[in-house]
Amino acid sequence: MTKSLFTDFESVSAKEWKQKIQYDLKGVDYNEALIYKTLEGIDIKPFYNSEDVENLDIYNQNPTSWNNCLKIEVDNAEEGNAKAIDGIKKGAESIYFIVKVELENISMLFDNMENHIAFYIETSFLSLDFCKKLNSLAKASHYNIYLLTDVIGNLATQGNWYNSLNEDLSISAKIVSECDSLQSVLSVDMSLYQNAGAHIVQQLAYGIAHVNEYLNRFENDKESVPLNKIIFKVSVGGNYFFEIAKLKALRLLWNSLINEYNIKADCHILASPGLRNKSILDYNVNMLRTTTECMSTVLGGADTVFNQPYDTIYHLENEFGTRIALNQLLILKDESYFDTVNNPASGSYYIESITNSIAEEALHVFKSIEKAGGFLTQLKEGTIQRKIKESATKEQELFNNSDIVLTGVNKYRNQEEIIPEVQKELFLVKEKRKTLIEPIVIRRLSEPIEKKVMTNADN
Repeated sequence: MTKSLFTDFESVSAKEWKQKIQYDLKGVDYNEALIYKTLEGIDIKPFYNSEDVENLDIYNQNPTSWNNCLKIEVDNAEEGNAKAIDGIKKGAESIYFIVKVELENISMLFDNMENHIAFYIETSFLSLDFCKKLNSLAKASHYNIYLLTDVIGNLATQGNWYNSLNEDLSISAKIVSECDSLQSVLSVDMSLYQNAGAHIVQQLAYGIAHVNEYLNRFENDKESVPLNKIIFKVSVGGNYFFEIAKLKALRLLWNSLINEYNIKADCHILASPGLRNKSILDYNVNMLRTTTECMSTVLGGADTVFNQPYDTIYHLENEFGTRIALNQLLILKDESYFDTVNNPASGSYYIESITNSIAEEALHVFKSIEKAGGFLTQLKEGTIQRKIKESATKEQELFNNSDIVLTGVNKYRNQEEIIPEVQKELFLVKEKRKTLIEPIVIRRLSEPIEKKVMTNADN
């Protein structure tokens, strides 16, 4: 057959679709009945067609390049190395080390590792000496090491600099200029904003404003402070299509930003499921949530994806939770064939349309932040913290009213459920300590219900 069947049908315009819908509504207002406004203030229509994407700047990425990653917390080099080797044997393509102490024998962490494995290193401290040792190791052994240095992220999380503003940024500049054998040294922790309750537009705007502080401070020193790649650490939630669009919008915004600086630097996305919608109640459902969230990261074009174990909020790192988390990623790649199609979200009228809307709204918020003095100024004034709290409160109210549903938590809960052993602090513990700014605090939606259930269980 050489004739296309589609030539026998006339195309239908968006106006004609809307007229038909209005007719079927029999007098009910179209906007009130079918237009849904999100927390981000974006209107979602009941249908989309080609007219919605005619004039959009569509950025295509290739998700076939994503690497499955295993996150490992390290306070002992030998133990961290053993866990990494075991994870690689089980299918991990990259390793994300969170180094809690300044290891003296850093080379031991990489013993018997193959050169094709990518390593992400995040530290709980700021040390130029440690970074230079890491750089020397990468140069001698040709390891692909990405260092996640984010002093502004530490300020936002802890409320304090490691040392001081000038000293922290000075050390960061030296790390960038002196650690030239590392794949990347600067990062932006956008996951903090998602886990604290910021909506998607805020996450993107704060992430771009956050990295713009680094670009601003290093702009006049491009020769000694080369910026070839920035790591964006991103957490995704359960809003499946919006999270796909979020990652696509991040690349659009990044490209717009670096064009203003006339530099070439890649946006490298290290993505994972977030913590905001995870719960100790009906905890196995967390596996379903992290599966769809990992799907969003892949379809959105993340470079590397690490999964959160289903029990991560209440159990210490353990073999079973880690194995299940990695197996979820392996199923997506090896059994669900998510790595065989280029740009699977490309051309979706809905996704492309909301990608553009999200990017435009985030750009508007970003510009308002810059007009008000920039991200650091807004952090010091408490404006960023206040905006995130407002968003988190709105979302919490929707959850409390069951307009946002977490199965097994605020709906269809097992009244006879036995709470598993808790090895971590589930709820925020207020510490009396002096801080320069109010820290941005991670909160989960299910915490109020969990507190009631666990209190009743103790009585």
